[in-house]
Amino acid sequence: MSNADIITLPKILSKVPELITNLPGLVKGSRMAKITDANKPLGLGVAIERATSMNPNGAAVIYQDTELTYKQFNAWANRIADYLASIGLKKGDTVAVNIENRPELLATVVGCAKIGVCAALINTSQRGKVLIHSFNLVKPRAAIIGAELVDAVEEIRDQLDLKDNFFFFADQDTLENPGEAPQGYKNLATEIRDCSSENPASSKQTFLRDPLFYIYTSGTTGLPKAVVFNHGRWEKAFGGFGFSAVRLSKDDRLYTTLPFYHATGMVICWASVIASAGSLVIARKFSASGFWDDIRRHNCTAFGYVGELCRYLHEQPEKPNDQDNKVHTIVGNGLRPSIWKDFKQRFGIERVVELYASSEGNVAFTNVFNFDNTVGFSPVSYAIVKYDKERDEPIRDSKGHMIKVGKGESGLMLGEITDKTPFDGYTDPEKTEKSIFRNVFKQGDAWFNTGDMMRDIGFRHAQFVDRLGDTFRWKGENVSTTEVEQILDGFDGIQESVVYGVEIPNTNGRAGMAQVRLNRDHKEFDFQGLCAYLKRELPPYAIPVFLRINEQAMETTGTFKHQKNKLKEQKYDLSQQDNAVYVLLPKESCYQQLDEATQKSIDSGEHRF
Repeated sequence: MSNADIITLPKILSKVPELITNLPGLVKGSRMAKITDANKPLGLGVAIERATSMNPNGAAVIYQDTELTYKQFNAWANRIADYLASIGLKKGDTVAVNIENRPELLATVVGCAKIGVCAALINTSQRGKVLIHSFNLVKPRAAIIGAELVDAVEEIRDQLDLKDNFFFFADQDTLENPGEAPQGYKNLATEIRDCSSENPASSKQTFLRDPLFYIYTSGTTGLPKAVVFNHGRWEKAFGGFGFSAVRLSKDDRLYTTLPFYHATGMVICWASVIASAGSLVIARKFSASGFWDDIRRHNCTAFGYVGELCRYLHEQPEKPNDQDNKVHTIVGNGLRPSIWKDFKQRFGIERVVELYASSEGNVAFTNVFNFDNTVGFSPVSYAIVKYDKERDEPIRDSKGHMIKVGKGESGLMLGEITDKTPFDGYTDPEKTEKSIFRNVFKQGDAWFNTGDMMRDIGFRHAQFVDRLGDTFRWKGENVSTTEVEQILDGFDGIQESVVYGVEIPNTNGRAGMAQVRLNRDHKEFDFQGLCAYLKRELPPYAIPVFLRINEQAMETTGTFKHQKNKLKEQKYDLSQQDNAVYVLLPKESCYQQLDEATQKSIDSGEHRF
């Protein structure tokens, strides 16, 4: 990372004219981001009703050939709210929601929000044991399933604590043509048809601490954790991004292919649109080849991204019409410094609203000033402290206090836990406590451990460096090494596994690699069976790209932790080890043994991971 990225006073002063122009939105957003009034009605339902009154006939949600005005979308959500209330669901209850990117998902979440019901946003990639865990963890009163995911749910339905109240949204225009529900499900589109389309009084009964939805995160260890995302946190993002940072108008259209079970799509992108009563254009899946055609088709002026998305777009062959688009602003996280400026120039993008946040965290950064190569500025109390990677812990001084890094240096990012920046935690109190450092700089203080290495670049700006601990990012997703290890260890023939992330040249994040100890020679091992098993039990991004065969007992530390640093350094390099290594190449159905020629082709970028 270049010292040219350090933020200086002249750089800050150069942004003053732009700041003055946008001062009203910045002030409003800042106030909303710091809200502490526990008695003020707020949140998603309130915001949707505000946007509907601002722009009733403007497009709220656009999906393929479907375009819903705010008036239509709000009425649809109201009918869902009315129906759920009529069957006894009430404020504080939870509904599991498992629907891919389409309008039904958004209307369901708003309908739940309007009656104070918490929507558990199930990761639609999950299958098997992980899916069972995610459902049962939040103790839902009901489940709302998309047609495309009924089969996945049916495979494990008898293992779910929830036996009744399964509702079904057909994979089609459910407003006009609901279709038939599968056996054991009620068709929600049919059930809500005669329900009230008026705003319920309960919309104004959601407050700062009331749960809005659960977002599942891998955290740092184990199976997914359900993070409570309340209406207050949503309101702060609504202000911080919608009014202060992204600053769209009602004529803007923001395009996103990001999955709405993650906060970047569900919170950042959507809240930025709702603030201006603009239009959200959603796609079911990301397509690098069709992305810009979709942007042009829908006249989009902004889009949401994660780092891999931008890299995939950048790797597409250059075309004469690359700048033939109306996009002026992009918002997301993970745009690599190595392509940042080229990406903006190639596609004619004016503003990159890079951000840093986590579903569970209490500290966030936003690129309000539109500097290059930074996650931006944070108005809340945070600290970047020196970290010992070998010992896997922060460095403390003679008094037992942590030490802040200097400008230009990297360290562990911490967020101070205060009344204005609470840490709401997980469903498991023990896991919540493990994420907190106490007595960091003084007796009695408390700080949230983000698990991320960040670089201090001055004037409260930072750059993202890397993810620590037992989680790594791949394809824009956090992968829990412990979760993958548990799945691997459950396959016949694998005696022990250790999972870690390794860097592949010209890719963003770290690819999954597992060192495995088998109970037989690797040439006799059932790799085809393993591949079928992993595809059933893990989402695609969590399936290890590399397998390193280890014939000895795994090397551990004195505290019985696996020695991952050495493994990460050796990665899949055959010259650094005598082990057999297997690789799952893109477009291949299963693993093949790695040889020097294939390794060279991977390192040279011939394979697009």
